[in-house]
Amino acid sequence: MSIASLLATSQAASAAAPSAAGTGTDFFLQMVPLLLVFVIFYVLMIRPQQARAKQHQATLAAVKKGDEVITGGGIRGRVTKVSDGEVEVEIATGIKVRAVTSTLNSVVTRDTKPAND
Repeated sequence: MSIASLLATSQAASAAAPSAAGTGTDFFLQMVPLLLVFVIFYVLMIRPQQARAKQHQATLAAVKKGDEVITGGGIRGRVTKVSDGEVEVEIATGIKVRAVTSTLNSVVTRDTKPAND
């Protein structure tokens, strides 16, 4: 059979088929699983990530002199000065570096012990 005859046969079959009266309902029923997946994705992935980001921002806003921090590059040091959007971190005795506050990974409290690998 040629492609043209197959197309003609499929068009004739679709023209002969009765149209469904509930096409709007069928569309809604097809969209329900997609909406359900989106809701599950939002609850399991997006909301917890937003909560973590909000907590991280609050932690960075509360950085003060004397806190021990870990930068995004993995440098650990003690904050000696906090200015607008920047912190000065002493990484060794007498060696101070300036870092942008948003690049700090975490603030290590005195009772928190680093993980042993």
